[in-house]
Amino acid sequence: MNLTKNGHVLGDDPRLSPPLHAALGLYAHVPFCAHKCHYCDFYSLVDQHDRIDQFGDRLLEELEQIPEGTAFDTIFFGGGTPTMLPQHFWEAWRRTLDGRFVLPPNYEWTVEANPETITPELAHALVSAGVNRVSLGVQSFTPDSLQTLERRHRPESVPQAVNWLREAGIGRLSLDLIFGVPGQDLDAVAHDISEALAFEPDHLSVYGLIYEPNTALTKRRDLGLVQPCEQEFEAAAYEMVVSCLQAAGLQRYEVSNFARPGEECRHNLKYWRNEPWWALGPSSSGQFSGARWKNQPRLESYLASSGWCPLESIELRTEDLHRAERFLLGLRLQEGLSLHELASLDAGPGTPREDSIRQMVDRGLLRLGTERLSLTDQGFLLADQVIGELM
Repeated sequence: MNLTKNGHVLGDDPRLSPPLHAALGLYAHVPFCAHKCHYCDFYSLVDQHDRIDQFGDRLLEELEQIPEGTAFDTIFFGGGTPTMLPQHFWEAWRRTLDGRFVLPPNYEWTVEANPETITPELAHALVSAGVNRVSLGVQSFTPDSLQTLERRHRPESVPQAVNWLREAGIGRLSLDLIFGVPGQDLDAVAHDISEALAFEPDHLSVYGLIYEPNTALTKRRDLGLVQPCEQEFEAAAYEMVVSCLQAAGLQRYEVSNFARPGEECRHNLKYWRNEPWWALGPSSSGQFSGARWKNQPRLESYLASSGWCPLESIELRTEDLHRAERFLLGLRLQEGLSLHELASLDAGPGTPREDSIRQMVDRGLLRLGTERLSLTDQGFLLADQVIGELM
């Protein structure tokens, strides 16, 4: 089926010709939030609680469009706030998985959660459904930073949520933190890291604050109501984060992600390694069969439709585009890229990128070993700039 939008050809719907003999990732986007955080540019809606049950039924219907017998080795529920879905949804989702699909014994199923949404009952419902990994959106343990970010939870709600999740049987726990919050100093960053490490998490995602277009925080910045941190502070904060986490046994495996050995988020690694995954729900994106698609970011049209989520766009994955993205995303990983793969990415000896790579090595930003090319510590500090220059 060839799809069009505003008279322009989008391409064939890749969901009609999925790969059938490989384990894939599965992403589901849940757009509901109790409150819109001021830094967030993800598709999310508030004051729509009366539609949550209808959304859950619709998401289950869309799941059933995937060919029976498909194997999923990773599942990821993102948002929004997926833990606003009711307990009976998780039971129904698991029944559908067991009745139609294949989950290998070592599957990974992650659900994003806000601390204030976790209850003992919900934690047990997640575990009963088969969820084995939760990513908890903490962002900060400092009340001032939480207020600046317009987060609604209190720092003391985090240990309560962690305890309930672990008592229920969640075996893998990740915490999200943000640094570079206006008004934050290095002591506050150190405090957040120390508090997070006290829970002995398997994984931490630590992001520098980004002022995304059209967010409330960016508008406040533009009005002079908040003052962004200096780049020198952000660099010092990142170096401190890396040092503290590595000392605690969490190794950086991507620019902003740290894990104990074997605890990396396998689903997100699919993105960074340019591997295939399904996507369900409004605004989500998936890719396989030589194409990437994005679903429409509109709850109304999603609930009014049946079958697949209406599409916003389809991007054909040409070989040139695939090589460029694999190069870009691969360098964000600590493992970098193999020298063998570099040749296939137009970045080996005799290619236009060879001189640029050599210059980056001389500047101490890239490490060129006998087997792999990767960012140095200094290169990770300037990752976007380094990769941008190489593209």
